[in-house]
Amino acid sequence: MTGWVKRLLPKRFRKDGVTIPVVRMNGTIMSGGSAFRPMLNLASVAAALDKAFAVKTAPAVAISINSPGGSPVQSRLIYRRIRDLAAEKNKRVLVFVEDVAASGGYMIALAGDEIIADPTSIVGSIGVVSGGFGFPELLKKIGVERRVYTAGENKVILDPFQPEKERDVEFLKGLQLDIHDVFIAMVKERRGPRLAQDADLFSGMFWTGRRGLDLGLVDGLGDMRGELRRRYGDAVRLELVSPPRGFLGRRQPGAGLMAGAMPAAISALAEAAEERALWSRYGL
Repeated sequence: MTGWVKRLLPKRFRKDGVTIPVVRMNGTIMSGGSAFRPMLNLASVAAALDKAFAVKTAPAVAISINSPGGSPVQSRLIYRRIRDLAAEKNKRVLVFVEDVAASGGYMIALAGDEIIADPTSIVGSIGVVSGGFGFPELLKKIGVERRVYTAGENKVILDPFQPEKERDVEFLKGLQLDIHDVFIAMVKERRGPRLAQDADLFSGMFWTGRRGLDLGLVDGLGDMRGELRRRYGDAVRLELVSPPRGFLGRRQPGAGLMAGAMPAAISALAEAAEERALWSRYGL
């Protein structure tokens, strides 16, 4: 069959190689977001995942992850959606780590039947962190008086406009320990006997992809194109599946905007600083 005739045929009739759908997950993991400041969350990736797993002829779905973490809830929701689709569509999931798959990013990576990382990528950080900013002195300087009226003595726990309270911090640490236990259980369930016996494994420490291989956090070292060519032949086709685009051609990040008690301008600055801090922790 000549090349031009082959190109006219629908993909399902072509016999010139396997097609592997690819979903890219990049960014901090947070609910909400906007067209100008997209976030990685279930709403932003659900459509792409559904489309990728719907490719009947594909033996596997490849997922590229580049995330320093963020919301444990959104991380677990994405993880759960991938595993549910993999079971429903009988697809193998191959996860490829780019710069970093740490904390919530690594939680999503656990959805892979195999995790392949670049030797210099960052993986791990199996722990829980909560960050924020306190503004009680700022209000005094700019002459603003905060007024909050509640029914229930704990309704303003961890209020960033009030001085930090030891009782509030202890409560927060209890929540973190609960989430950490869930994270550890997920790692043990998915990685099982591949995990090395290392005291630092669940301490929140992170490692290069090469060291992650020794620890059992990843299954191999390499890049997506090279690995897929090795598995499925030189004629393999990588088909990027992107989220739907909205008005002006921007990718839709998912419904809703992040809401909070802080004034919008201060909230936006604080969120941007926290997001930047997540990336910079891994030298990015």
